[in-house]
Amino acid sequence: QLQLVESGGGLVQPGGSLRLSCAASGFTFGYYSIGWFRQAPGKEREGVSCISRNGINTNYANSVAGRFTISRDNGKKTVYLQMNSLKPEDTAVYYCAAAPGTKWGLSLGNYDYWGQGTQVTVSS
Repeated sequence: QLQLVESGGGLVQPGGSLRLSCAASGFTFGYYSIGWFRQAPGKEREGVSCISRNGINTNYANSVAGRFTISRDNGKKTVYLQMNSLKPEDTAVYYCAAAPGTKWGLSLGNYDYWGQGTQVTVSS
């Protein structure tokens, strides 16, 4: 059974950092690109960052570029999202998702499998 489990969310002050993890099981991890998405209350889910199957290619939303870094460890079947210089507007539930084959990018429609999400709250 394919499963994605996010962890690492929490409450952090503005300017702080968090590292999210997305642990995968039940599928051949290296065949899938992985994306991070977020959804704030009352807003649509949006793409944050994504990483290709081999980890060479990455992409970021303009709102997080330069502050967030995505990486993956195919041996551990895990993708990470390092979030620095966090702002209140980064508050959201963060989801990871898997896109098969050559699909990737920040479009939700490319992703077939989703985790349950982890809450990130940036507040003083």
